[in-house]
Amino acid sequence: MIYQKVALLAELNCLVAAHQEEITKWKMIPEAVLQSKEHPDQWSAVECIEHLNMYARFYNAEIKRRLDKASKEMCNEFKSGYWGNRFAQDMLPKADMKMMKTFKSKTPVLADLAVAEVLEEFTALQAELMELLSESAAYNLTKIKTAITLPLLKFRLGDTFRFVIYHNERHVVQARKAIKKAEHLL
Repeated sequence: MIYQKVALLAELNCLVAAHQEEITKWKMIPEAVLQSKEHPDQWSAVECIEHLNMYARFYNAEIKRRLDKASKEMCNEFKSGYWGNRFAQDMLPKADMKMMKTFKSKTPVLADLAVAEVLEEFTALQAELMELLSESAAYNLTKIKTAITLPLLKFRLGDTFRFVIYHNERHVVQARKAIKKAEHLL
């Protein structure tokens, strides 16, 4: 799939800004609601956000490292790779969204989480991601490859951005549902 780079970066930037804005509003929600879970096997809203923080720590650093090593090169198009496109598309929330297993290292533990700190870190990491999106406009998103959390696979930078931001969207939707259920229970 081929994307116009400017349009793709604008779309992704809008999603990140929407995530930041929504999570900022959650700072006004009682901690009990953000920590509540309907079932022990399900994540609370704050666990969803901490899970995203865990991934953002890795991906923001990886993207920054790759941009620092790359040469600027203007290119108006981004050509998605097969696996990168597939993984990104799988992350998009759907009505019949299935739960996916996550790595144990990326599974948050509710007892360890300070709600305010988790939300603050999320907004800071998303601000950093927006800066990386902006910086990447001067690079070829097809040529730069990034490591992902699955060993042996690398994605094109454009696919990495799509995967990370669509993954964020998936879990923001999940967290929103957890909040609505908690508000009805508490």
